[in-house]
Amino acid sequence: MIPAFLRPLWAFVFRDFHLTRRYISWVVVFTFYALVNSATIALIGVAAGDERLTLTLVLGVLLWSFLSAMFQEISNSISYERWEGTLEYTFMAPVHRLTHLLGVSLFAVAYSVVRTVVIMVGLLLFVHLSFAGANLWGVLVVLLVASVAFMGLGLVAAILPVLSPENGAQATNIVQGVLLLVSGIYYPVAVLPAWVQPLAVLSPATYALAAARKLMGLDRPLTEAGSLAGAPLSSVTHELTVLTLMGLVLVPLGLWIFGRVEHWAKRTGKLKRTG
Repeated sequence: MIPAFLRPLWAFVFRDFHLTRRYISWVVVFTFYALVNSATIALIGVAAGDERLTLTLVLGVLLWSFLSAMFQEISNSISYERWEGTLEYTFMAPVHRLTHLLGVSLFAVAYSVVRTVVIMVGLLLFVHLSFAGANLWGVLVVLLVASVAFMGLGLVAAILPVLSPENGAQATNIVQGVLLLVSGIYYPVAVLPAWVQPLAVLSPATYALAAARKLMGLDRPLTEAGSLAGAPLSSVTHELTVLTLMGLVLVPLGLWIFGRVEHWAKRTGKLKRTG
């Protein structure tokens, strides 16, 4: 039996699961495209004959696949509601908004994990990967901490489809593209133009990538045996601290901003608009 206070939370997770299942053909298409795109990027390292570069690109592909999918699911949740014609019913239901958004976020995390695992398995068909010597448990800890910060960003971006039914969904893609550019997913932040580099410090992905590369041992040459030399979790204390602080700030901020925009949308009749 599910405790009574968890039933509404589970209901939103269950609803998003069935919504995804309804459009499973689109999920397959987008996942296939993501896999092909990831393989294309990873093969750049293979073509260069540099195993360390290949692993760096694969790490960037997998980490961004996870974080971007989670951000997209959360930030576009309002767009999905509008397309299904359920937005007004959800906002008027006697359910706390925290419960609603937490349910959406939990499904987003689960969906992102499954999607990333599928892409990782698919990459094995194109690239030989060896993570011997890497601190994979440490990378998992970094992903968990970074997920909270990305949830907060997703909640902030989720207000865009409320503010603009016509262009809000497109705006979330712009935000996602900026994060991809400035976070150094496939290259060091130092190669960005000087006027862009300050934006990197605002992205949780910047710190997640930096920490993951240290834990994988990609910030140093391979050992004489050709394996990785991953750093201990204590070596990324700075990155984990920053990610934790970002999560503590962005999640409450996202909930507060969402609440203000929801109140405004109800007062101005934006919920009735379908774009």
